[in-house]
Amino acid sequence: MNAAKILIVDDEPDILEFLKYNLEKEEYNVFTARNGMEGIKKAEEVLPDLIILDIMMPKMDGVEVCRYLRSKPEFDKTAITFLTAREEDYSQIAALDVGGDDYITKPIRPRVFLSRIKALLRRSERNDQQEEPNQLTIGDLIIDKERVSVIRGESEIELAKKEFELLYLLISKPGKVFSREEIFNKVWGTDVIVGNRTIDVHIRKLREKIGDDYIKTIKGIGYKFEF
Repeated sequence: MNAAKILIVDDEPDILEFLKYNLEKEEYNVFTARNGMEGIKKAEEVLPDLIILDIMMPKMDGVEVCRYLRSKPEFDKTAITFLTAREEDYSQIAALDVGGDDYITKPIRPRVFLSRIKALLRRSERNDQQEEPNQLTIGDLIIDKERVSVIRGESEIELAKKEFELLYLLISKPGKVFSREEIFNKVWGTDVIVGNRTIDVHIRKLREKIGDDYIKTIKGIGYKFEF
């Protein structure tokens, strides 16, 4: 696993050097970029296993970079984590909503940082090894995991990466009540700390896109999918 390719995209030279130094000590192959547009070019060139994105950058911020990369099939399985000095829920939700897998807040502590990076790479490796059905049909919805698409009739419903993963989890076992903790662990992973409103925001967006009748709130517990 230590031969993994990691790309760091940050406009602060000191942070780039600090992270690069700590990752190379662990024998990772490390690449760097100093703004969002340069980061995209470098990502397309080296196809890294993991990308570390600063949120606030010139030319193109980290959220925009992540959104662009997630639109490309070659980055479907690339782990992406954000660096941010901000604590607000909305920035964390925005980062995860466009397909980020984790976020790390500044100031960065080397041991914690390396632990999170190793966990992300392990999780990515496990996901590659797991075999799940590529398509589920429930009621009038067709959920295609390979294409990351939801189809109703002749119309395709556009979902963000985490919205799709949340729907796929709920629809995989219709009628089962998934606790909030279970949803966090299976969609965002046990190594990710997100704001309390993250699930609620994603559920609200799903209901807006697929309709209010499918996803039921079980007060004080979590959510389930019915049709």
